[in-house]
Amino acid sequence: MPATRTILHVDMDAFFTSVEQRDRPELRGKPVVVGAPPDKRGVVAAASYEARKFGVHSAMPSRTAYRLCPQATFLRGDHAKYSRESERVMAILMQFTPLVEQVSVDEAYLDVTASLKLFGTGEQIAREIKRRIHEATGLTASVGVASNRFLAKLASDMRKPDGLMTITDANKLDVLRPLPIGRIAGIGKKTEPVFHDLGIHTIGDLQRFPIETLRTRFGVWADEIKSRALGEDDQPVEPYSEVKSISNETTFEEDVSEMRTLERAVRELADEVGRRLRAEGVRARTVQLKLRWSDFTTLTRRATLLEATDDEGRVAEVAIRLMQVELKEPRPVRLVGVGGQNLLRSPRQLELLDRSSNRRDELNRAADEVRARFGAKKLRRGGEL
Repeated sequence: MPATRTILHVDMDAFFTSVEQRDRPELRGKPVVVGAPPDKRGVVAAASYEARKFGVHSAMPSRTAYRLCPQATFLRGDHAKYSRESERVMAILMQFTPLVEQVSVDEAYLDVTASLKLFGTGEQIAREIKRRIHEATGLTASVGVASNRFLAKLASDMRKPDGLMTITDANKLDVLRPLPIGRIAGIGKKTEPVFHDLGIHTIGDLQRFPIETLRTRFGVWADEIKSRALGEDDQPVEPYSEVKSISNETTFEEDVSEMRTLERAVRELADEVGRRLRAEGVRARTVQLKLRWSDFTTLTRRATLLEATDDEGRVAEVAIRLMQVELKEPRPVRLVGVGGQNLLRSPRQLELLDRSSNRRDELNRAADEVRARFGAKKLRRGGEL
């Protein structure tokens, strides 16, 4: 790895809502929220900058967003359209380097170290990326340029929207010094008070704080957060990083406590998880269940399987068993989620000799084809009818 890298962080500005405002001129300059309708149970997926001025933000309950900004236009969103736009953006990034790590639908890191001789400085590449994205999509992006991922993301965040910022090794300590400690990834609202108790309120405070005292308080994590405070991060850009988990969840319009209804919801969620596992060509070693109560507290439980699976029936079976353990006494549930983790690409052993497995795989493939052609709700298992 070169001693000095040039890393870009490209972040589309209010991506979902910007796509909607582009396609619907009457929404431009007005607050827009993509997510659940305000009269339903659910959360905000994205908020336009006009809506953010009223305190609306992603993951907020839609009802709360409506109270803060009743004049906003609430849209369900078109995730197929957002995916298409994301593909166009990522294709533009690939024009500059193959070292592109997409971390979400609207965000990616690029290592352009080897591209400098072709396209100029990191800042010149960033400007050209912004120009091509806007020309191709009509959307804006903010780009941060630095020698590592941490600083590049920080730079893009500091110049939103439609911004460009370069943090150099020469000025990084000065840029970091006045920022609140919470700008370091991993230090959130729950851990900030711990730092405040130590007299650490800004990144500059952390830069000066003795590492030995930090190690006493935070253990092995101390060296990592100290490195971030000094603007150091050696994590590489990983363009072909594997999918780490696949999950699906639903928020009920009204809290649900009846086990039969919850089990039916788990099976429906597991159907989608199984389909996506097969689409990715992976199998899950671990099944996760997620439950959220009416007070928004959340519980997650996991079970590791002896044999990895991509079969929704097996995923549902394990998730339901986990749920039954947690809900021995009825309790109103606001949200339920099902996921597969510890994903493997290796094929099953001995399955060529297992006719039942082959028949199950054939049925799953046929079910996937029906859902792809006619929609997920056109096919149900016998237990769901």
